[in-house]
Amino acid sequence: MKKILIFIGVSFALWTSSCQHKEAHHEAEHKFPVTSPVRKDTSLVKEYVCQIHSIRHIELMAQERGYLENIYVDEGQHVKKGQLLFKVMPRLYQAELERAEAEVNFAQIEYDNTKNLAENNVVAPNELAMAKAKLAKAKAELSLARVHLDFTDIRAPFDGIIDRFHVREGSLVEEGELLTHLSDNSQMWVYYNVPEAEYLDYMTELKSDSAVTVQLLMANNKLFKYDGKVETIEADFNHETGNIPFRATFPNPDALLRHGETGNIEMRVALNDALLIPQKATFEVLEKKYVFVIDEEHRVQAREIEIASELPHIYAISDGLKEDDKILLDGLRLVRANDQIEFDFVEPSTALAGLELYAE
Repeated sequence: MKKILIFIGVSFALWTSSCQHKEAHHEAEHKFPVTSPVRKDTSLVKEYVCQIHSIRHIELMAQERGYLENIYVDEGQHVKKGQLLFKVMPRLYQAELERAEAEVNFAQIEYDNTKNLAENNVVAPNELAMAKAKLAKAKAELSLARVHLDFTDIRAPFDGIIDRFHVREGSLVEEGELLTHLSDNSQMWVYYNVPEAEYLDYMTELKSDSAVTVQLLMANNKLFKYDGKVETIEADFNHETGNIPFRATFPNPDALLRHGETGNIEMRVALNDALLIPQKATFEVLEKKYVFVIDEEHRVQAREIEIASELPHIYAISDGLKEDDKILLDGLRLVRANDQIEFDFVEPSTALAGLELYAE
C-alpha cells in the first residue's frame, strides 16, 4: 500500500510538471514580436531598361562604283583617324585623271597662244576670253577627276572600331553600298525611358547647377565602374507608352562597352523624412496592403495602409500609420482581428537592422 501511494505521488508530480511546462511553452509560442514605424531620410534606387550606343556610330559606304581591290584592316580592329581602310580599283578614275590633265595642258597651250596673238592685236579680245574660259573648265574637270580618284580610298573619319564587313576583296561594289560600320566607343550614350510622373518629380527636384549621376547595371548583373551623367532629355513624350527618353553619357576608357549592348540604368532618388516599416509586417487583401495594429488592450486590428515607395524589404508609407503605432512584426497568419495577444516590443532600429535598407 505504501508503494502504491509513493507511485501515485511521483506520477502526480510528473503530471503537474508536464502541465506547467506545456503552459509555459504555450505562452511562449503566443508571445509575438511587435514594433513601430520609423521616420528617417533614405533613398530609393529605381531601375530602367536601357540601350547602349556609341557616341559616334556611322556607316562606311563606297563612294564610287568598282571592284574592291584591297581591305587593309580586320573586323573588330581599332583604327586611327585618316587610316586607309578600303581601296576600290582605281584604274577607270586614274584614266579619267590622266585625260583631264591632258585637257588642261592643251587648254593652257591654246590660251598662251591666244594671249600672244591678242597682245599683238591679231585676234579679238573675245577669243582670248574664250580661251581663258576653256582653260578654267579644263582645270575644273581635273579637280573633279582627282576627287573621284580620292573617293576610291576609304579612310577612317575618326578613331574607332571596325564592325563586321559586308563585302570581301574582289566584290563589285556600287556607289553608296555599305562596306562596314565604324564606332567611336570613347564615350557611350545610354538611352532609357522614364514615365511621365517620374519625369515631373525629376524636373521638380532638379537644381540648375547640378548634374544627376546614374549607374549602369550591365547584362552580367555587375555595375559598370564609371558613373554616367544625365545630359539630355528628348523633346516629346511617346503617347502610346507615356514615357520620355533620357540620355546619360558614360566614359568608356577601357572600351568595355560596345554599341548595341543592353542593361539597366540605376537612378538613386532621395526619400526625405520617410515613414518606414518592414515589408514582412504587411499582408495583402484584394490588392490592398494591410498591417495588424495592436491597440491599448493588446487586441489586434487590421488597418489599410498606402505605400509611397518600395525598397528592398522595406516599404515607405504615405498613409495609414503614425510613428507611435505598434504593428505586428511576425506571426501574421497566427492571429485574427480582435485577438488579444501578448507581445515583446522590438525597437524599430533593431527590426530594420537585418534588412537591406539603403539609408544615408
